[in-house]
Amino acid sequence: MYRPLADELRPQNLDEVCGQEHILGEGALLRRIIDSGSIPNMIFYGPSGVGKTTVANIIAKKTHRKLCRLNATTASSGDIKEIVAQLDTFLAPEGVLLYLDEIQYFNKRQQQSLLEHIENGKITLIASTTENPYFYIYNAVLSRSTVFEFKPITPEAAEKAVLRAIDHMARKTALQPKLEENVLSVIAKSCGGDLRKAANTVELLFTASKTENGIIHITEADAAAVSQKSSMRYDREGDQHFDVVSALMKSLRGSDPDAALHYLARLLEAGDLSGACRRILCSASEDIGLAYPMAVPIVKACVDTALQLGLPEGRLPLAQACILLATAPKSNSVEMAIDAAIADVRKGVTGLIPRELQNVHADGTGFEREQGYLYPHNYKNHWVRQQYLPDELKDRVYYEYGDNKSEQAAKHYWDAIKTP
Repeated sequence: MYRPLADELRPQNLDEVCGQEHILGEGALLRRIIDSGSIPNMIFYGPSGVGKTTVANIIAKKTHRKLCRLNATTASSGDIKEIVAQLDTFLAPEGVLLYLDEIQYFNKRQQQSLLEHIENGKITLIASTTENPYFYIYNAVLSRSTVFEFKPITPEAAEKAVLRAIDHMARKTALQPKLEENVLSVIAKSCGGDLRKAANTVELLFTASKTENGIIHITEADAAAVSQKSSMRYDREGDQHFDVVSALMKSLRGSDPDAALHYLARLLEAGDLSGACRRILCSASEDIGLAYPMAVPIVKACVDTALQLGLPEGRLPLAQACILLATAPKSNSVEMAIDAAIADVRKGVTGLIPRELQNVHADGTGFEREQGYLYPHNYKNHWVRQQYLPDELKDRVYYEYGDNKSEQAAKHYWDAIKTP
C-alpha cells in the first residue's frame, strides 16, 4: 500500500524532530515535560508541516493511556461522545490521550463538551491549530492548557531534512541521485518551512526526473518547477493574511520601501489585490496625512488604476503607491486628533451645540431667539473669534500640529491670524 514519503520519514523520537529547539532542545520546557512522563493539557500552535502531529505521536508512546485522534474539520459531537463513553471502562482504564487536530474548527459547545473530562484528568488534551489560539480557542479550554508555539522551519534546517529525504528515496528506489548545485537550497527555500511539502517535492522529483544507467538526474529547474509557489503561506482569512498586511502597513509607516515592496509582493502573488489596495489607501491618511496631503489623491489614483488593470499589470501602480508612501514625510496627527475626539464622544463628553451653530431651520418651533452666528467670510482673513465647541469642551484641543513642513506652515499661518 502506498505510504507518503513524509509519513515514512516521520521522526520517532524527539532528537529527530527538526527545527524546534526553542521548545524541544536539551533543557527546553516541552522536552522536560515530555521526558517526565506527566503530560498536561497542551495546545500546539504553528503552521502546518513543522512537527505538531509528530510530537503528539511521540508523546503518545510515552503514556499508557489510550490514544484517540480526531480532526476537527471532520469530527462531530458524536465522536466526542464516543470517546467519553470509553472512560472508566476496560477500553480506557487509565483514561484517554486525545489528539485533536485543527481545534479551531470546533465550535464553542464542542470545545466545552471536553471541559469536565479535562478538568478531572480522564482526558488529556493535546490540540493543534494553525491559527492564533487566543483568537480561536475558548477561554475555558485555554485556561486549562499550556500553549506551545511551533516555529516555521528555517531553510538551513530544512536542507538537512531534504537531504535525508533524498537519501531515503535513493535507498528505496536503488537509484543514485545526481544533484545540480542549488537543488537542496531551492527545495528548502521553496517549501516555506513546511517539511511535508519538502518531502512531497523530493518524492515527486524521484518520480519525474530523468534516469540513466541507475543514476537519477535532479536539476535545479525541475526542483523549482515542482516547488512552484509552495513557499507561500497565506490564507485570506487566517493569521498569515493579517500578519502580511500588518507588516505592509508597518513598513510603509517605518519608511522602508524595500520591505513594503516585499510584503506587497506576497499579497500580489497570493492574488490578494483588494487587501493590498485597502491597506495602502489607509496608510495615506493614517501615516502620511497632512505631512503630504497630496498622497491621498495620488494613491487613490494608483489604486483605481490597479483595480482597473487587474493583475499582473496592477502591480505597477501599487508599487508606485508603496514607494511614494514609504518615502513621503510622515505625520499621524490626523489619526491622533480623530481618535481623541471619538474617545470623548464614547465617554459621553459632548454637551449642547452652541446656539450660534445650530440649524436656523429650528427657529419657528417655539425656541426663537437671536442665533448670533458670525459669518467668517465677512471678516478679515476670513476668520472671527467665536466658540464652536460645546461649553463642556470649549478648551479641549484634539489636533496638534505635526512637526513636518506642511503642518508647521499651516500653524505659522493661523498663529499669525489668531494671535490678538
